[in-house]
Amino acid sequence: MNEASLTPERILQTATAGWAAAVLGAGVIHSVFTHVEGGIDTPEALADKADLSPRGAGALLDGLVSLGFLTVSNGRYRNAPDAAEFLVEGKQTYFGGFPKVMLAELSDWPALPDVVRTGKPTISETADLPENPFWEQLVPAIAILAVPVALAAAERLKLAEAGPVSILDVGGGSGVYSTIWLGLNRQARSTQIDWPNVNRIARESLARQGLADRFRPVDGDFHVADFGTAEYDVGVYSHIAHQESPAENVLLFRKLRKALKAGGTLVISDFVVDDDRSGPPFPLLFRSEMLLRTKEGSTWRRSDYQGWLREAGFWTVSFETTPSPVTLVYAS
Repeated sequence: MNEASLTPERILQTATAGWAAAVLGAGVIHSVFTHVEGGIDTPEALADKADLSPRGAGALLDGLVSLGFLTVSNGRYRNAPDAAEFLVEGKQTYFGGFPKVMLAELSDWPALPDVVRTGKPTISETADLPENPFWEQLVPAIAILAVPVALAAAERLKLAEAGPVSILDVGGGSGVYSTIWLGLNRQARSTQIDWPNVNRIARESLARQGLADRFRPVDGDFHVADFGTAEYDVGVYSHIAHQESPAENVLLFRKLRKALKAGGTLVISDFVVDDDRSGPPFPLLFRSEMLLRTKEGSTWRRSDYQGWLREAGFWTVSFETTPSPVTLVYAS
C-alpha cells in the first residue's frame, strides 16, 4: 500500500471496539431487537416500551444503526437480517446472551498490559471452581455456536446410521453434542462429565427434546474423574484444550484413549491455529483471552495436537475446518 493512501481508520475502529461491544450489549439488555421485531419502531415508542430515557433511546438506536444491526428509514427502525435471526428473544437461534457476557467482562481488559508483562493472570480462574455461576451464564450463551460444528462431526462420523453407540462428552456444557447426536441416532446413549450446575442446564435441555432417558450426567471435576475403560465409541473434548496446559491436555487425552473402545474416535473442537501462527484471526486473538484468564491456557497449533495425541496413544489424527472459527480434530 502506498504510504500516501494510509489512514488511521483501522486503528480508530479497533481502539473503539469496546464502544461497539457496549452498544450491542446494551441493545440486548434492553431487548431493543425484540421490541423492534414486535413493531416498536420509533425512538419514542422504544423509550416508552423499554422504560428508557428519550436521550438514551436515541443514542442506542444510532449506535446500533452504525454497527449495522438496525436500519432506519423515515424515522422507523428495522432489524438487520442477522439481528432478526439471532438477537430476538424467544427464538431457538437466540445468541443475545453472548453480548451480555462480553459486556460484563469489558472491565477486566485494562489489566491486559500488566498480564502481558508478567505472564500471570490477575483474574481468578473460572475453570476449576465448582458451581461457579459464570458457567451458568456462559454455557447457554454460546450453545448455538456448537450446533453447526456438532452437525459437521456427526456427518463425518456417520453417527445417524451408527447404531447403538456410546458417547462420552468431557466438559460438555449445555449438552449440545448429546442433544444433536442423540436426536440423530435414537439408539445412541451419552454420558457427560461436568460441574453439577452445568449438568443441570444440559439435563433440562435434553429433557425438553425428550432425550433425557439416554443422557447420563456425571457431576464433578473431569480432571480427577474416572472415565472408565473401553466403554465408549466416541469421545468429545469441545473447547477444553484452550484452557488447559500442554501436560494437562496429554493426561486427559490418555484418559480418553483408555475410555474409548478399540476403533473408537475422539472428537476435539477448538480454536486451532496454524503451525506458523499466521492465522486464523479469531483463534490468534482468543489467545489474549486465555492469557488474561488462565494460568497456562492458550490457542494451540495443529502440531501441538498431533504431538499430544500421539503421545497419548492415538495414531491417526486429522483436521477439518468449519465455516466458524472452530477446527475439528479427529483422533483414533
